[in-house]
Amino acid sequence: MTRRILMIVTSNAQMGDTGKPTGFWAEELATPYYALQDAGAQIDLASPLGGAVPVDPSSVKPRGQNAPVVERFLADTALQAALATTAAAQAVDAAAYDAVFFPGGHGTMWDLPGDAGVTHAVEAAFAGGKLIASVCHGAAGLVSAKRPDGQPVVQGLRINSFTDAEEAAVGLTGVVPFALETRLRELGATFEGAPMWQAFAVQDGPFITGQNPQSSELVAHELLLALGLQPLRAAA
Repeated sequence: MTRRILMIVTSNAQMGDTGKPTGFWAEELATPYYALQDAGAQIDLASPLGGAVPVDPSSVKPRGQNAPVVERFLADTALQAALATTAAAQAVDAAAYDAVFFPGGHGTMWDLPGDAGVTHAVEAAFAGGKLIASVCHGAAGLVSAKRPDGQPVVQGLRINSFTDAEEAAVGLTGVVPFALETRLRELGATFEGAPMWQAFAVQDGPFITGQNPQSSELVAHELLLALGLQPLRAAA
């Protein structure tokens, strides 16, 4: 049976009112995308607004200067076409998928938490016992969702994301609309993190959450195992 993954990507291309561009982080989408695709999974793309989604320009270098997985991403005309025509999250039935995946990138902090389609997708996946995974700032997609009993979906579970210390290190504490680690703690999650820039992921209940760009491969690996899939080849 083919495993189906719904990957929800930010539609937001700007950091608040700063005028600075943002979007999804290329490697945080590419690494899990190809790990899942190469293992035989079907991946559908959605976003809050639908249509084209922005890649953070800071995550892509000129062709030939990127990590192999990003070079593959840049050369993949089918994936680029899919990223230009994503479905609106509100129009997708997340319960029909085996897992929902949120790549990171600072863009997520502005649009994922307040989007009703994103929140409903997480709630439907949670209620249906499906897997929910995120890398870095992708965990912003979790903060508004509630369980059927009205409690936050992350309450009482071990969850990870880009840490407040890492946010401070990149100088964006005063730019992002909220501190992601702090918000997850406030929602009752048991936040588990690693030292800055170390690969780290945690799985608890339906959630598989990773800390930073260095963690995308680890999250992808844990999701593959949870789906009962084996990688057919290296993601890069």
